[in-house]
Amino acid sequence: MEPGRPRGTQERVIGVHPLVRTTGYVPGVSTRRNPMAGILAGPIDAPPADRLAAVFPAVPAVPGMSVTHRASGFTGTLVRIEGGGAEIRGRTGLERVFRLAPGAFSVEGRAVSLVRAASPTAPRGAVAEVTASGSVAVPDAPARVARAGRLLVEGVHDAELIERVWGDDLRIEGVVVERLDGIDHLAGTIEVFRPGPARRLGVLVDHLVDGSKESRIAAGHRHPDVLITGTPFVDVWQAVKPSVLGIDGWPHVPKGVEWKSGVCEALGFGDAPTTWRRILSCVRTYADLEPELVGSVERLIDFVTDTS
Repeated sequence: MEPGRPRGTQERVIGVHPLVRTTGYVPGVSTRRNPMAGILAGPIDAPPADRLAAVFPAVPAVPGMSVTHRASGFTGTLVRIEGGGAEIRGRTGLERVFRLAPGAFSVEGRAVSLVRAASPTAPRGAVAEVTASGSVAVPDAPARVARAGRLLVEGVHDAELIERVWGDDLRIEGVVVERLDGIDHLAGTIEVFRPGPARRLGVLVDHLVDGSKESRIAAGHRHPDVLITGTPFVDVWQAVKPSVLGIDGWPHVPKGVEWKSGVCEALGFGDAPTTWRRILSCVRTYADLEPELVGSVERLIDFVTDTS
């Protein structure tokens, strides 16, 4: 008798059950599901979570990135990671939360596991956090003393939108944004500013399209230390993607109707200040903006900060 075997018992060898030979399942003993019992007889066996994590690469969840929830096919922009879920905003503005399961998402067509981005206190080698503009964040960095160079925008809404997305970058670089209050004042502003190699001026203009007043004025100013660029949009409001607001597109405003007034009436959000507050509140990262604006602002920041 083997040590530890209860008295009165004796091992009986009566052959090997066929299921044991083929599957390792022992009837009446195994805790595994009987593989011959059919798909409806019990829960479907699934690979352990640690095996799934090894199969699907981990990708830091960065707000603004485009992701797809594989099971539902829901595609949109990552808003935030909260708790154990990823909040995604779809093209219509609908926001849904999906569990952070291994391999639950795809990024650029590749199945991945989204993981929370590293915190500012993460160990060396960890993935860095990013700002709303997509730049690498510099936690707790003090604002730099303002440069002599400036970035000019046409109005207060332009300035508020740039602050919301590029504010962290501008403080690190020491770039001050000032209001031009209309491109008609550009010539006088340039003359007073006196731009130079260490004092560069970047100007962001709306409605910079062929034949427009803005294009004609911009073309009349040629200076090596002044860069004028902009967007084709009538107003900076249009630089916010319509899907962010849950609309299919910006309303068409008939000729003779002031553009913002027509938009406010069509959208029904309220007067211009109320509508703008709603628009601005929906913007979280550069991914919520049209690429024409993003590219223009990035060019201007690079130009003003390049004093070499």
